[in-house]
Amino acid sequence: MMIERQTFWSFIQEQSGKLLDETLQHTGLTFISLLIAILIGVPLGIIISRRTRLAGIVLGVAGVMQTIPSIALLGFMIPVFGIGPRPAIVALFLYALLPIIRNTYTGIINVDKHIKEAATGLGMSDRQTLLKVEIPLAMPVILAGIRIATVINVGVATLAAYIAAGGLGEFIFGGISLNNTDMILAGAIPAALLALLFDFLLARLQHMTIKRGRVVFVIFPLILLLSAFYVLPSLGASGLLAGFTPEFMGRQDGYLGLKKTYGLKIRTVVISDAVMYKAAMEKQLDVISGYGTDGRIKAFDLVTLTDDKKIFPPYYCAPIIRKQTLDQHPELMSILNLLAGRINDSLMTALNYKADYLHQAPEQIARDFLKEQGLYKIPRNGKNATVRIGSKIFAEQYILASMYTQLIKGYSDLGVQTKTGLGGTKICFDAMTNDQIDLYPEYTGTGLLVILQPAADKVALLNQDKDAVYDYVQKEFQERYQISWLKPIGFNNTYALMMRKGQANELKVHSISDLVNYVKKR
Repeated sequence: MMIERQTFWSFIQEQSGKLLDETLQHTGLTFISLLIAILIGVPLGIIISRRTRLAGIVLGVAGVMQTIPSIALLGFMIPVFGIGPRPAIVALFLYALLPIIRNTYTGIINVDKHIKEAATGLGMSDRQTLLKVEIPLAMPVILAGIRIATVINVGVATLAAYIAAGGLGEFIFGGISLNNTDMILAGAIPAALLALLFDFLLARLQHMTIKRGRVVFVIFPLILLLSAFYVLPSLGASGLLAGFTPEFMGRQDGYLGLKKTYGLKIRTVVISDAVMYKAAMEKQLDVISGYGTDGRIKAFDLVTLTDDKKIFPPYYCAPIIRKQTLDQHPELMSILNLLAGRINDSLMTALNYKADYLHQAPEQIARDFLKEQGLYKIPRNGKNATVRIGSKIFAEQYILASMYTQLIKGYSDLGVQTKTGLGGTKICFDAMTNDQIDLYPEYTGTGLLVILQPAADKVALLNQDKDAVYDYVQKEFQERYQISWLKPIGFNNTYALMMRKGQANELKVHSISDLVNYVKKR
């Protein structure tokens, strides 16, 4: 049975409600951070134009904020402000400061000194000269700085989805994880249009007369404040809060399946798995979507809720490799299959614990494991052709990529180039089909539901039979993409819902059905 491919426009129509919500969230995050930056940045620019000795220090500090990678800056905000809109607004405010301060300072100090002397000659005080002469003349330059800050913030605000702040980034990151180009475009196009729209409106404001501009300067802050209220209601909401990754939110074996099969309706935020577990431990989230072998389950004293209606399919991990690569280097099959059946669920959880909580390097974890298994060999010269190994962006994938790297170097004369941390499934798989990597570890459930996306009746037929799922993805990948699935490693890293152990015991929630019943009672 063939499924007709959904068009971009039909996707937009289907998701129109959510798209509007996320656009408003995105606008709110951008505007409230921009308003704060204007209220602080413009006065700072005025102060350093009067006290030029401070200019280097103030502009230097603001410049340093601009050089910090945006995702890192968001990460720095979490320990102080938690997750949600607050850390995102603070980070966006810091990014907006530099162009506003710099342009305010530049605009004022570049006002013609003869004009300022004339103002003084007319008996104007320093304050009057500033308000009636310097700021009006510097206004086009100041507004240019605000325009730059606005465009920067619209772009950076897409990353707010990583820390449960909402916005159009939810579509973008969900699309990357789900191999869904329509979803990526549904987030990227509105974000680009917002940047163009705001830049256009500010450009028009830049060319207004001072008299007409006064009206705008009264209305503009009000619009900014009103738009910001769209991101604030979640701060005061009550009840259990679930944090799910963008991928989990859009999958049939994720939140869509939970709603359909269990009838689960819980307040949710979209969040990166990089901060999701810690947010649960710190009681900022009550329920999270996790992975069955994640080391942070043990580290943060979490418990997995029983999937009593069996919506999560098997997720057995195995290396997948381009057929062309395997044909050129057939020895890779036996080398990569050295791990087959050697790592069960508990062992993989223990290895992940070393990376996630003990912060050991994946290379060291991989080397120690291979030595314990009697598989480690000293690397050879590696002067022959280079094999490119990829991985997704979580600890387990880094560890497995390191294991395969060391095995290839020890058992062959092939060189190895690693391209780890490639993000979600779409990035890794597209890198492979575009001949950017040769192999990476993948999961049978992901191969089935994210990449192959068969009809629902086919999924139901295969769902809980691990061998049937493996056989199906192995056959289909070979035929459609000329990609080979090698032997499974042994562990099943299935999706799971998790809670803090103490909270689960207190609420008597031990299965997903228990969670549904508890939510309904509240």
